[in-house]
Parts: sequence; C-alpha cells; structure tokens
Amino acid sequence: MRLELFESHSRLDSPIHRLPTAVKLAVAIAVVLTTVLLPVSQPGCFAFVGAAVLIAAVLSRIPPAFLAKRLLLLEPIAFGVAALAFFQPGGWRVFAVVMVRTNLCLLTMILLSNTTPFADILRVLQRLRVPSLMVTTMALMYRYLLVLADEVGRMSRARASRTFAAQHRAAWWSQAGIIGQLFIRSTERAERIYAAMCARGWQ
Repeated sequence: MRLELFESHSRLDSPIHRLPTAVKLAVAIAVVLTTVLLPVSQPGCFAFVGAAVLIAAVLSRIPPAFLAKRLLLLEPIAFGVAALAFFQPGGWRVFAVVMVRTNLCLLTMILLSNTTPFADILRVLQRLRVPSLMVTTMALMYRYLLVLADEVGRMSRARASRTFAAQHRAAWWSQAGIIGQLFIRSTERAERIYAAMCARGWQ
C-alpha cells in the first residue's frame, strides 16, 4: 500500500504537526473562509493571509519543493477559477486577485492534508456529527485511491519490463494503454465492491 504517496509528510515532528487535529481543521477552514470573503478591492489583506500561510509552511518543516510540486499539480484549478473572473469588470486586476485567493486556499488545504493523517481528520469529523454516510464515503474514497495507486505502479512495472523501445511516441502509447486498462480495472473493481457491500446489507 503506497501510503507515502498521500501521507509522506503527515507524521513529521514539527510544531504544526503536534497541534490537535481539531485545531488544525478549524484554522484551515477559517483561513479558507477568510480568503474567500476578503473583498477584491483590498488586495493588501491577502498579503497578511499569505504571510500567515507561509509561516505555517516553514514551521511544518515540509520541503518547499514538495509543496510547490503539489501546488503546481492543482494550478489548472486555480487558473480555471481565475479565468472566469477575467471577463468580469476589472479584467487583469480581478484575475490576479482571484489567482492569489485560489492559490492561498489550495496551499492551506495542502498544508492541512500533509500535516495531519487522514484518519485523524475523519475522527474529528465523526465527533462533529458529520453524517456517517459522508464520512464512510470519504474513507472509502481515500482507501481506494491508495489501491489504484498500487495498481498503477504494478501496471507500469509490468509494461516497462516488456518494453524495450525508448522512443517518446512508444512511451506515450504505453501510458495511454495503462490509463485505458486502469479505467477498465477500476470499473470492474467498483462493481465487485458494490456487489459485496450490497450482500452485507449496505443500501
């Protein structure tokens, strides 16, 4: 199980990691809500929030390169949200503010997810009386993300052991085949899991 893929830094020893999970979750939600509700006409307020998030990132002792890589992976989301704002009155200025706002929210959630084990977050949600169906769905989603990551690793190794061509076209063709096979296997696995859960009384 490739737990390190999603929780490679969630069990470090830092002042941020040692905080109670409920506190970290509450602060993260507060930062996101504050960032979203800040008026676009006051961009200086975002500097204060950004400084607080960067200080938390430094205190967490998570490598900056790791945080930057995770943020870059999510950058299409930020760009898509900001692109919608570009056509509003204000043009580039609104676009820049929305980009900053979205990236601050994403970085906050990246810090939360990489300083807190996911199981601890689920336990806090249970204590907060979040509907059990939602908590169970989140737990299953996380569990099978790890399963799919393992599946991708096995398929990539199997394909690499049978492929001797180094051309870029062959590599892209190989990746396309892996994605297609993963989709088929994921669908079949989901059907088997659904049948097993129904057989055990899940509705």
